[in-house]
Amino acid sequence: MAKDFLKIIVEHKRREIAEAKQRMPEARLWEAAMVKRDKRPFAATLEKPGIHIIAEIKRASPSKGDICPELDPASLARQYEEGGAAALSVLTETAYFKGSVDDLKQARAAVSLPVLRKDFTISSYQMYESAALGADAVLLIVRILTTDQLRDYLALGQELDLDCLVEVHSEKDLENAHQAGARLIGINNRNLSSFDTDINTATRMVAGMRPHQTAVAASGISDRKDIEVNLKCGIHNFLIGESLVRADDPRRFLQSLLGENIENAKRK
Repeated sequence: MAKDFLKIIVEHKRREIAEAKQRMPEARLWEAAMVKRDKRPFAATLEKPGIHIIAEIKRASPSKGDICPELDPASLARQYEEGGAAALSVLTETAYFKGSVDDLKQARAAVSLPVLRKDFTISSYQMYESAALGADAVLLIVRILTTDQLRDYLALGQELDLDCLVEVHSEKDLENAHQAGARLIGINNRNLSSFDTDINTATRMVAGMRPHQTAVAASGISDRKDIEVNLKCGIHNFLIGESLVRADDPRRFLQSLLGENIENAKRK
């Protein structure tokens, strides 16, 4: 029987949160979360006209193993900013993606871009923790939350001044996101249970989104052609990780994804 990666990760996350609460009670974490911080506009940036890439800092994955375990979060963040990234995504899950909260803190301190904390959020504890860490946004995965939880965490995000990227993979997920009142929708081309990827998932599902919602295509986007296919379907925001981390020159690769090389050639 094939592994259900998502189930395994969430079960581990529950244990991790229980242990974290022993070290830092939720009440104390709430106090830290409520301290005023330098909030950077994540959702508002993606709602502006133009192509926006959320560039991801990612060391490993359950399906691919190590991608770049020795990466320097600050250096990579600076290369992303120089390449034209609109925002950063930083994986903080430790057991299966080898990320950490230190990766997020180092990356954010190195640039002026808004930063998404990418993890498997299943508790308000993690929402408080994200705000206390200085994250500008969090990922909420519909498949691991009830509709009531999703609605509650969206409301808590507003209270904590955290933008929420709500991740969907199926039409059922999207309907749950609608019911919860999500505005920023990440359509993941990757099935997090099997880690199989279908690049057509986002281009198919975007038709089911509502006028007030903003789409972000995630996973499997590896070149300018992938970007152009999504643009034709009305998707202008992209979360890109593995292909950027593996690139010999992330800055130049980002520029090519944004079409800067094409525009320069036209001007010549």
